[in-house]
Amino acid sequence: MKVHKFSMADAVFERSPGQQGEVYAGNVIDQRQGGPITIGYGRYGADESIDESIAVDDVMIILEGRISVRSDAGTVTAGPGEVIYMPKGSSVTIRAHEAGAVTAYVTYPHWQEA
Repeated sequence: MKVHKFSMADAVFERSPGQQGEVYAGNVIDQRQGGPITIGYGRYGADESIDESIAVDDVMIILEGRISVRSDAGTVTAGPGEVIYMPKGSSVTIRAHEAGAVTAYVTYPHWQEA
């Protein structure tokens, strides 16, 4: 596979699976390109939250806004330039704060196949 460069303009955003709120995901690399990981961008509306059972190892990089992730272990909050790691098997609530948020993510293996 050759080296790639992506920007948010390359992502095709779709409502996050199983969600009704203003939470969108847009993969730029996934199983269709043959690599072992999925890379993409996420957009969260103001004060939107989702409940997830994490089926893959998931790394979220906060690009804009603030995100809080609540799990059995407590709550972590991150802002621009910070990273949140959610291990496979975690049950979490991911919440954007009042300004919404933009994230980049990497999952292993592919979240769409899990």
